[in-house]
Amino acid sequence: MTSAPVPFQVYEAGTYLHGTKADLVPGDVLTPGHASNYEEGRVSRHVYFSETLDAAAWGAELAAGDGPGRIYVVEPTGELEDDPNVTDKKLPGNPTRSYRTREPVRVVSELEDWVGHSPEQIEAMLRTLADLRRRGLATILD
Repeated sequence: MTSAPVPFQVYEAGTYLHGTKADLVPGDVLTPGHASNYEEGRVSRHVYFSETLDAAAWGAELAAGDGPGRIYVVEPTGELEDDPNVTDKKLPGNPTRSYRTREPVRVVSELEDWVGHSPEQIEAMLRTLADLRRRGLATILD
């Protein structure tokens, strides 16, 4: 079992992680153009992923849908760019090692036995996000 996620700590050099609630299998391909996991009514133009367990865990824990959060090891098939939703907008540079692409991303494997954030951390994040939505500041740059 992995330990609790540490902000900004690379999970494993060269490994990309995607957090979601979707039940996927190796070989599945994630593509842009589907409903966003994080903003109702939005169609996402990118697929997002990270090199940190912390960012992937937040993705899995905050994603829309039922069922458990899941983290997948993924392989981008095309160009990637820093995720502007956390890069520079909120944190200088890219300390979360978060990326996005408009190209397909292939699922390599599921990360088993990961440890996520505490219920208190998740509840605090949900309250913060709800407050941002109320104030009209929860904009996703997609």
